[in-house]
Amino acid sequence: MTAFARRARSVAARMHPELSLVSFTLLGHLEEHPGTRVSDLAAHYALDKSTVSRQVAALERAGLIERRADPDDHRVYVLEPTPAGAATLARATENRRAMFRDRLADWHPGDLDRFAAYLLRYNDWPGSERDDRDPGGGIPQTL
Repeated sequence: MTAFARRARSVAARMHPELSLVSFTLLGHLEEHPGTRVSDLAAHYALDKSTVSRQVAALERAGLIERRADPDDHRVYVLEPTPAGAATLARATENRRAMFRDRLADWHPGDLDRFAAYLLRYNDWPGSERDDRDPGGGIPQTL
């Protein structure tokens, strides 16, 4: 698990050297849930709002997300990926898939099936949603 997390951080650093794995995690969340507020991100990942704000600021400086006034409450802002942010995530996804294809190319189909079943079982554990966040650093631990 530690090696997996280390590789994930390394991939994030190669995609954009100024951004952390946490930043990429937040960017991915915003792609899946455009129009999310900073406070919602903080609550979802059990992080302090100031921590999320620093990550969001880095994503904004990199041109990967943008803030817009919330259509329901113009006093707050919502976040969503820019086209550059979506393209960065698409490249990261393709790179990750290519890495998995390379690493798993010589695995027997039965081994792949068992591996996939074990990952699903691990991620479906009843406490996994609560435990997927690392309270020390906010790095999601889900595979």
